[in-house]
Amino acid sequence: MKDALRVGICGIGRAGFGMVRRDLQRLPEIRVVAGFDLLEERTRQLAEICSSRVYTSYAQMLKDDEVELVIVATRSHEHVPMAMKALRAGKDVLVEKPMALNLAGANRLIKAAKELGRKLFVRQNRRFDVPFLQAMEIVRGGKIGKLFAVQLRQGGYQRRSDWQTMRKYGGGQLLNWGPHLVDWAHQFIGGRTADVWSDLKRIAAAGDAEDHVKLLMRGENGVVVDIEISGAAAIPQTPWRLTGTTGTLVIDAKNQCHLKYFDGSQLPEIKASDETPAGPSGTHFAGGEEIKWIEEQFPAAPAAPANFWVELHGSIRRGTPFPVTLEQVRENMRVITLAKKGTGF
Repeated sequence: MKDALRVGICGIGRAGFGMVRRDLQRLPEIRVVAGFDLLEERTRQLAEICSSRVYTSYAQMLKDDEVELVIVATRSHEHVPMAMKALRAGKDVLVEKPMALNLAGANRLIKAAKELGRKLFVRQNRRFDVPFLQAMEIVRGGKIGKLFAVQLRQGGYQRRSDWQTMRKYGGGQLLNWGPHLVDWAHQFIGGRTADVWSDLKRIAAAGDAEDHVKLLMRGENGVVVDIEISGAAAIPQTPWRLTGTTGTLVIDAKNQCHLKYFDGSQLPEIKASDETPAGPSGTHFAGGEEIKWIEEQFPAAPAAPANFWVELHGSIRRGTPFPVTLEQVRENMRVITLAKKGTGF
């Protein structure tokens, strides 16, 4: 594409190099023209894939006039300072999640982008995942009625020992998977959390960061989201369960949907009674008429799929609103900061 975004990647590691192999090579909207890493081997790997210029000096890459968007994909504790340098160099920035280690860091970064007149994005790419989009379509379609409870699960058992297990680098599950699940949760609870309860533990991983997170979020709309992210779950739980007043949606780890619901308009109104139910003792409850359930099983396939990078391209080139706003990612960081408070992590 003639109007492809010309990007430079800061940090050619698991996230930075992985997104090139998985996403960017197949998208004409994005062209990787430069990359920076302290390890020359990684810069060579990127050059082989993208035929891009590579640097072992971040300052030198920021002087590259062809780079218009810098993708910051370093360790989490470096996200704010690296993004700040790119903004001050006159570049637009896409920062990997978490955008910061806490709310204060997020505020600094957002403020700097506004003052410098640069565009800032956060790679909350899982807002565009198939099961999430499918779940949102079903909730909006009304089949399960008014949503009131959501369960989100992520994890398995892993004796992890890399930098993601160390707090000084921004490790831990709350800053690793947390930004994604908290972001999903906010779409179900109306965008803002009213109350937060959390419990963080280190069970199986090395280091000093948490590898097991229990987080309860109650939205201003009254919906409660129960989040569990664990690196110590020998039998993983079903990732998605959404419960409404007329049904439930479950989406498993293979993106298979199980939907069970009823037509609320077909049921008569019931009223509570304090009279003893008729009939033999202990045989039944009052009410409890037969409900005509409808069950559907199908692979997740949202009617309106979306792509993070295509949306990013449209936002920069055509000025279309980017679905993940800075206000939303700031709220994610506010909840994560509250969830860590008083836990020792």
